[in-house]
Amino acid sequence: MKQSILISLTTVAFIQASCGDGRFDAAKRMAAAEDSARSAARTDLSVHQIPLVLEIPGGAPSPSIVWKDAAGKLEVRAGDHYALEIQEAPSDMAGIKADLDRDLLKRNSIVEETPDLLVYRSEFPDDTTLVFHHFHRSITVGTRTFQVSDTRNGTPFTLEDVRAMAASVLPREAL
Repeated sequence: MKQSILISLTTVAFIQASCGDGRFDAAKRMAAAEDSARSAARTDLSVHQIPLVLEIPGGAPSPSIVWKDAAGKLEVRAGDHYALEIQEAPSDMAGIKADLDRDLLKRNSIVEETPDLLVYRSEFPDDTTLVFHHFHRSITVGTRTFQVSDTRNGTPFTLEDVRAMAASVLPREAL
């Protein structure tokens, strides 16, 4: 009798040890959920004949995508912290910087600059509480070049917002 109880206890202990405490399975389920959420936040723009993919930051609502025929731009919005425009055009970073220098209304200062990305800060000299951050990025996919920038509709994006927006646009071939 003692042997059967001992064997039963040993068997139960062995089964519990082999099953673990459920943490591994929970971690696998969490990773799968994160992958699912990450892919749900991915928006392929190839349906608009634009070979780019947007990886919209987590927590943002589903994007609204509107083609602006008059301007030839695709406008993408997802919540209060994500609004950008995409247009097929050659890169002209020097022209954009020259426009910033010529701006008589706002004081502009470059925060970050690479050959394909320009992040800058705009403020009104007479009201330093009105501070805006903007970005302009050039992305080449094959023989086509696209200009991506935040919308200029008066939304006061933070520096983190514009960096997240600039990083969220990827060439489709990179995936």
